[in-house]
Amino acid sequence: MSKTLAIANQKGGVGKTTTSVNLAASLKVTRKNVLLIDLDPQGNATMGSGVDKSQLELSVYDLLTERAAFADVVVKPEAVDYDLLPANGDLVAAEVELISADNRELRLRQIVEQVRADYDFIVIDCPPSLNMLTVNALVAADGVVIPMQCEYYALEGLSALMDTISAIKDTLNPDLRIEGILRTMYDPRNKLTTEVNGQLFNYFGDAVYRTVVPRNVRLAEAPSYGKPVISYDRQSRGAIAYLALAGEMLRRNDEAARISG
Repeated sequence: MSKTLAIANQKGGVGKTTTSVNLAASLKVTRKNVLLIDLDPQGNATMGSGVDKSQLELSVYDLLTERAAFADVVVKPEAVDYDLLPANGDLVAAEVELISADNRELRLRQIVEQVRADYDFIVIDCPPSLNMLTVNALVAADGVVIPMQCEYYALEGLSALMDTISAIKDTLNPDLRIEGILRTMYDPRNKLTTEVNGQLFNYFGDAVYRTVVPRNVRLAEAPSYGKPVISYDRQSRGAIAYLALAGEMLRRNDEAARISG
């Protein structure tokens, strides 16, 4: 059964794009068919997948504004095995155009529904703000993965995101759920990390992934080579962490399927 995951957090610098690219690559290693959708005008997930955003003839902007078909926009980058809907600065215009469009919140969902059967996982890299693009991602998704650092301001920002998810669930996507909370740039030696950790488990319980993503030089270097860390240095702590996350996700999915089946 296909699953669509929005990687979302309106706070920047928490490892959202890093998680999107490396989760997509790690799920692909487990022989799943994966589509990564770059929904951020910065186009970092596109560049991190080895595609030059400045050379794009078509992007997810053309898809959202119904100027092009999925088959014309999707690319299969040489650097990775997953499919990619790329993005660049054109997406800023999509944000403006969608405000006055019919079914503006449903555009991405309609696209996802058309191709869902072709993929085991669709991963959406959301922009670092709660705008119309993020709303489109949350309406299209089955679950939300929230990457966050264990710091004070991260918890503060989390409540705004939870309110948005709740509003989307009430009005546009009743099946939307928190897929998991992923702790990134994790440093267990930091006292605040320990405190925030405890609060996360108290509030979210089993929704917090056991896997943590440590601070890792290789993980930070990989995007500048246009590669996921698993292709750049498979033995690095960052690569091992994202492979572990993919494994944890798949185990959770199997468990949920057994319970519901």
